Amino acid sequence: MKRQRKDLVEFLIRSSHQLRAPPIVKYTALSLFAERFLPSLATSMKQRNQIGSWLLRSMEESNLQLFALISIWISSKIHDSRALSVKCLKSLGDDLIRDQHFTTKDFVEAEVVFLQVLNFEIGISNVAFIFLEELFIQFKGVAKVGELMNFEACMDLMDLLYEKEETSLLFSSPCKLAASILVTSYVVTVPKQQWEFPVLPWVKFVTSYKEDDIGDKVKDILMHVFEPRN
Repeated sequence: MKRQRKDLVEFLIRSSHQLRAPPIVKYTALSLFAERFLPSLATSMKQRNQIGSWLLRSMEESNLQLFALISIWISSKIHDSRALSVKCLKSLGDDLIRDQHFTTKDFVEAEVVFLQVLNFEIGISNVAFIFLEELFIQFKGVAKVGELMNFEACMDLMDLLYEKEETSLLFSSPCKLAASILVTSYVVTVPKQQWEFPVLPWVKFVTSYKEDDIGDKVKDILMHVFEPRN
């Protein structure tokens, strides 16, 4: 499942980019799919049986890829003034999902199943991206060195953390994770000779998290980012 999870996260991210979805749509979809939908499926066979849809009878990659697209669709309905159409998603699915052809009706059924698995709870107030964006704007407003930081790098770090179930657990505390990603991006992208801004004390001031706690999370993130990949 670990390898499959990584492939599914990459599929969702690639699909979001091809659909030109705004970052908030992509990260809300990742939150719904990777943080909530996949763990629910992995731990609740009983729930799958109760829902009874053919889409849940086997965890084929194609079925899970369909649910990844559904998470983007739901997220788009939440955030976009003009939500993605089912026709647009089906067209992308026809191009990217190799082992199964899904009809428009399948997409509609999959949306209902997805929501059933989440017990129709799609609250989005705790998406780490929202906190990260707010912190980044604040940081650039008070630190000249913020001009050297790239928000794309922050998002790349967030994408990598979704790859593994162990590191995705960091998303259970989204505000702390956002603060840790900001500090990690500072360490990675700002030249060391220009580390003049007291970034950890500033993060402590605006979030109330202890410097040691943020420092530990930064170490975890760096270990994952720089570990060898197959």
